[in-house]
Amino acid sequence: MNIVFDIGNVLIRWDAHRAFLPVLGTRGTVDPFLSRIGFSALNLRADAGETFADLAAEIADPDDRALFESYLPNYAQTLPEAIEGTWALLDRLRARGHAIHAITNWSAETWPVGLATHPRLATAFDVTVVSGIERVLKPEPRIFALLCGRAGVAPGDCLFIDDSDRNVEGARAFGMDALPFTTSAALDHALAARRLL
Repeated sequence: MNIVFDIGNVLIRWDAHRAFLPVLGTRGTVDPFLSRIGFSALNLRADAGETFADLAAEIADPDDRALFESYLPNYAQTLPEAIEGTWALLDRLRARGHAIHAITNWSAETWPVGLATHPRLATAFDVTVVSGIERVLKPEPRIFALLCGRAGVAPGDCLFIDDSDRNVEGARAFGMDALPFTTSAALDHALAARRLL
């Protein structure tokens, strides 16, 4: 079986708030800022291949714009820890002979920071598809097709794991088996139920 992992909040904890805490101080202060600039939509556009500089240029308020511009230089702080329970499952799956791949919605500009901060990401996967590099997001069918083409596998021979229900449904619509990720323990049980561990 080909096991296809999402990365953010499945293998690596991602917390965008942490990039802005040095200036804003508390999560309660960061939340209104993120809401005011529409951070989630901006970040998704970065994951689709747009640059943070171009996105910042759209923010009218100069203070908000300057704070948003601090996201890229502070990005490593948003990746505070590996989710070790999931890494342990990945290692067990590989030991059982399963191929290990990844599809991630991740900016092309921040992906190198992720690799530097968590070097295992550079070697853990046989094929890695990064949305910002490819300029296509999960759950669009084309990103799943890219993985299958590069790995030389059929969708029906893949199990996709993601913390986004929307992405899980997209993978299923493409023909993959898929599991929603909640915790490493729950994933362990689900994989065991499929006799993959």
